[in-house]
Parts: sequence; structure tokens; C-alpha cells
Amino acid sequence: MANPVSTRLSNIRAYVANPPKRVIRGILYTIVGVFAIILIAWAILYITKGRFLKQPFERIVSAQLERDVQVGGDFQLYFNPLDIQFVAEDMVIANPDWAESETFFSADRIASRIATFSLVFGSPKIRWLELNNGDIALEWDQAGERNSWSFGEASAEPLELPLIQYAAIRGTDVHYRDPASTLSADIAFETISARDSEFENAIRFSGDGSVTGEAFTLAGGFFSPNAALAGGRNQFRLHAEGISTVMDVSGTLPGLTDIEGADLAVRVRGGNMANLFNFAGIVVPETRAYQLNSQLTKAGNEWRFTGLTGRFGESDLAGWMTIAMREPRMMITADISSDTVDIIDFGPFIGYDPERLDAQGASGAIRMVDGAPRVLPDAPLRSDSLGLFDAHVDYRVRAVRAESLPISNVSMTVDLENSLLQLSPLEFDVAGGHLVSDIQINAREQLVRTSYDVRLSPTPMGTMLSQFGVEENGTTGTIAGRAQLVGTGDTVHDSLSTANGRIAIIMPQGTLVAGNAQLVELDLGGFVQLMFEDDLDEPIEINCGLIGFTVRNGLAAADPILIDTQKNVITGRGGFSFRTEALDMAIEADGKDFSLFSGQSPVGINGYFAAPGIDPVSGELLARAGAAIGLGVFVSPIAAIIAFVDIGDAQPAACGPVLRGARAQAQRTEDGEPREDVGDGRADREAVEEPAEDDDDGFLGLGIF
Repeated sequence: MANPVSTRLSNIRAYVANPPKRVIRGILYTIVGVFAIILIAWAILYITKGRFLKQPFERIVSAQLERDVQVGGDFQLYFNPLDIQFVAEDMVIANPDWAESETFFSADRIASRIATFSLVFGSPKIRWLELNNGDIALEWDQAGERNSWSFGEASAEPLELPLIQYAAIRGTDVHYRDPASTLSADIAFETISARDSEFENAIRFSGDGSVTGEAFTLAGGFFSPNAALAGGRNQFRLHAEGISTVMDVSGTLPGLTDIEGADLAVRVRGGNMANLFNFAGIVVPETRAYQLNSQLTKAGNEWRFTGLTGRFGESDLAGWMTIAMREPRMMITADISSDTVDIIDFGPFIGYDPERLDAQGASGAIRMVDGAPRVLPDAPLRSDSLGLFDAHVDYRVRAVRAESLPISNVSMTVDLENSLLQLSPLEFDVAGGHLVSDIQINAREQLVRTSYDVRLSPTPMGTMLSQFGVEENGTTGTIAGRAQLVGTGDTVHDSLSTANGRIAIIMPQGTLVAGNAQLVELDLGGFVQLMFEDDLDEPIEINCGLIGFTVRNGLAAADPILIDTQKNVITGRGGFSFRTEALDMAIEADGKDFSLFSGQSPVGINGYFAAPGIDPVSGELLARAGAAIGLGVFVSPIAAIIAFVDIGDAQPAACGPVLRGARAQAQRTEDGEPREDVGDGRADREAVEEPAEDDDDGFLGLGIF
């Protein structure tokens, strides 16, 4: 007996393999019917031009956009033959209530032919567009959270235009308003029949606007080759001036509004590169006059600037940059290098006024405040704009042109993420040594917090201090140091004026030969002679030395100043202020051996960072001179010599704590006794807080001594 299931399956297979003719006819009739309906609908739309769809169109589109949409004149919507033909006269699309303009779009006539399948796949392609007396208002709200081209409940999106291959535009204006970035622009478009037979119907535009209160103008055009409709490319030119900037862009576009894969040449010049980037809402350091050349193309969400070359001030640069439009912030990635940079051109990077540097050179870094010279930069950081973008930038410089110090091989990595800016590392070779810095600027909170960590590896004193009167020949000593500071404020001056931390410079064993060269008003050669009482041609033997400061709320107190030489022990007291940039220190040399004639009294270091000075005539020296005169008059000339006798009781320093950069409280004599000649690290007991207990024997952290 046959299996019923097997029998049923066999019948199904036979039915499928040889369907009855009536089933085949049914399928064919259905297919023909569908095509017939489509053909009839196409014919009806083509014959009537779809004019009867005007009211449904207004109703449906108004509901979709959540805006009032009206067509006051002729309306057409049909297939021609496969592309969608759309015509509307006196068309108006309203703006949301918050917008300044009542209408988002209006035109006497708009006519277009749209690729049907491009609508299906969500990337509209307009093969042809005619727009007469159009007016388009593109606006952001005050908070920068909504815009007029994002319809319905959609979140605010960047403006993306559909691909337009060919267009004829007459008397059309586009207005752009962004209160948050203070950017506004009004641009007029007009199609003009070109005289050159190579082009037809060139679309020219011109306009003006302002950003951050400064005006700009622009003009250019789209010059469509005759082959544009056949898939050719569109020639584009733009010239813009304003905000002390001139920009020219030229090249080809795949379509009027398509820059994907564009081949554009960009040339920009101006007085300050920051003005150029301000236009895009990007914060960069200010610069002296500059010029840049680059190729520009767009790939996906990235704008790529390649083959970048140019100059700023007297310095060159080259490299590439990419701006990626992503959420929640745009991302800037760049790799830039310079062969030679003038030291003055670095000034605006840290806040010096580029116009003052242009006019006055290096002296332009100095300004007068309340009658005193100031040199620390006071240009405010635009911390509010750091939250608008992220960045990763690598920058390298082969050589720096500087009179005072030989600097080369500069390397800097800049990372910005959600208002946290890090320059780590910032390093360069200097005078035979190497300086490494890690700087972090945290602008995520209302008070900008900056931390500095600067480390100098062992550097030859003869090279480092050659401009200060130290001879390279015969000098074997080196110096190394570290500064760790943390302060608040949105300028370099403010952050240091509130800083807390420590500064230490150490000198291991070596020799020093001083000359008589001068820098500004500071004669280091004369200073050395006063301190050491040696013939300047004879090398000074340094056993070890430390120049240390504890910084509290912007005030730096000597903690300690202690230099041990073969013949003397040099100590110092006082300090300096980051607030006023004033110097107020006294340095004193005490002989280790008996000396019949000694003028080793405290030598004052005064003035300001920008204008330091030395005062060798101290109160103690005057007191000695007064005593000598008194004894000479009332006793005898021989007795006057007693006033200048130095018994030579200076205690040699234990070099261990000195080379570790330890605070004053940790310093010891050679016999291990606490030193009583280095104070307690306080220059002004009322202004400077008590330093913390010594816990930084390894402060320098260099691992070399």
C-alpha cells in the first residue's frame, strides 16, 4: 500500500513541473495587469501633468515637514519618461516659529527632473533644476540646537544638498544665520550665458556677510562644460576677502552640489591664521602674516587638505590636515612640519600679540603694566570654543632661528578631547641638552586649570650660558632642572600667578669660566666676580649646586639657593613673583678659608623678568665700609682692615640632598648637620605659605645623578 504522504509530495512536484495552462494564464494576466495599471497611471500623469495632485501634495508634504507648504500657481508632478518631473509656481515653505524669517523657501518657479531610483535609495539626484526668483533662509536658533532645514522631529543635522547635475538659476538669494558662531551671509545666484563656447549657462554668485562682527565678501561661479549632462565635471571658482584674509579656490566638481572626490586648489593669505579658522569655529593659535596652498577634496565625512605648503612670519610649514564631520564634535587630524622657524614666530603660539611682534620684533613681547615691564603672555584662551571640536596634531621643526639659544629638533603632539587640551610631549634640543614638557589645560570646568611639567636634561653650561658671559672653552659644568606647577586662569600669566609647585635647577661637579659679556642690564661676568672673588680667567670649581624655589599662589621663595665651590659656599634668599614679575633676591658668598680682604656681602638681584638688574652695594657692605671709616679715623688706618676680615667659617655642603633637588629643610653640611644658612624656604612669611614637609628628595626624577 502506497504511503499517502509520498503520494501527496509526488503530486505537488508534478503540479509544479507541469502547471495547468489556466495557472500560467493567471500569472501572465496578473503581470500584464500590473503593467497596464502602471502604464495607465503613467499616461494619466503624463497627459494631465499631475496637476490634480496639487492639493494632496500640499496636504501630505505639510504633514511630513510639519510646516505649511503652499503652491499658488501651476503645479506638475509626473514621469518624463522615467525621471520624475516636478514644477511648482509661487511655492512657499514656512519656517518654524523661532526663526527670524517667516519663510524657509519661496520661488516664483521651481522646475526639476529627479532620478526616480535615487529617491528609492535615499540619495536624491536632480538631473536638471530651474529656479526663478528663489529665496532660501538657512537659520540656526540662538542655542545652536535647531536649524530651519531639519524638518519635523528630526534633530539638527548639518546641511546636505542633493546632487544637482545641471541648473539654471535666476534672481535667487540664499541667507545664512548662525547666532552662536556670529556668522551671517547673504548670497545671490544668477545664471549667465557665457560668451566662451566652451561653457554654457555659467552660474555666478556674489555676496557678503560677517563673522564675529567683521565683514567679508565673496564671489565666484560654477562653469558647466557642455559635457556636464553626460557625466562630465563642473569647473568652480571662488574668491573671498575679509577678516584680514584673502581666499581663492579653483578646480572641478563632479556636480554643482557634489564635492565628493572634488579636485580643488586652495590658496589663502592673511595677517593672522586664527582669523581663517575662526570662520569654521576652530580655535588655533594666532600667527604672524601667513600664506597657505593646498589641494582639497572630500571623502565621506572628511575634508582632506593635502600637499599643504606655506609660510607664517619668517617660517615655513608643510604637511596635511583632515577635518572629519562627526558626532558629537568634529575631529581635526594633522601632521605638520617646518624646516626652519624664527623664534619670534613662536611668540603668538603662547599668547604674544602678533601685530606688536611684527612692529617691534622681540621687544614686542614686553608691555608696560602700571609702569612696570611685563613679559608673560596675557592673551586669553578661548576655552568656550575648545568644546566644539577634538584634535590630534603632530608638529615638528628641524631648526629654530634664535640669537640667544641654539634650539633644534622640536617635536610637539597636541591632543584635544572634550575641552581637555594636552601638549604632551613638547620637546626640543637646546644648547646640547634636551627639554621635555608635558602641559595639560583642562577647560572642562569654569576655571581653566593648567599643569606644567618641564624637565631639562643635563645641559652644558658653557653652551647654555654663553650669551650670559660664560665661556664655553674651559667650562665643563652642566645644569639640569625640573619645574612642576599647577595654576588656574585662561592666560599664561594668570595660570602662573595662581600656581603652586616647585622649581629646581641643579649643578653637578664641574668647572665654570666667566667672561664679561652682558645681556640686557645683567652683567653675569661681574656678578660671578663679586660672588667668587676669582680671576675670571681662572676656572671656578663647582662641587654641586641647587637653585630651588617653592611656589605658592604665584609667589616663589628660595628653597634653597645653595652652591658649593672649591673656595666658597653661596646661599640666597628672597624670590620672585609671577603676579608682578618682580625679582627680589639676595645672593651671598661665604669663604671656606681665612681671607684678609673680603667684599663678599649680599648681592641683590632686582628688577623684573623683562629687565633684571644687579645691586652689588648691599646694606651689609655699606655697614662694613662705615665701620672701616670709623676705625680708621678713631683708631688707626691699620685697624680699618679688621672690618673686611673674613674668618672663612663657611661649612661645605653635603652634595647628596643638593643633587636630589631637596628643599632647604633637608640640606646638610658636609658633616651631616642641618644647615642654618639656607632658611626655611620662605621669602615673605606673610605672602608665602609654609612649604610642605620635605618629601621630594627625588623631585628632579632624572635618574642620572
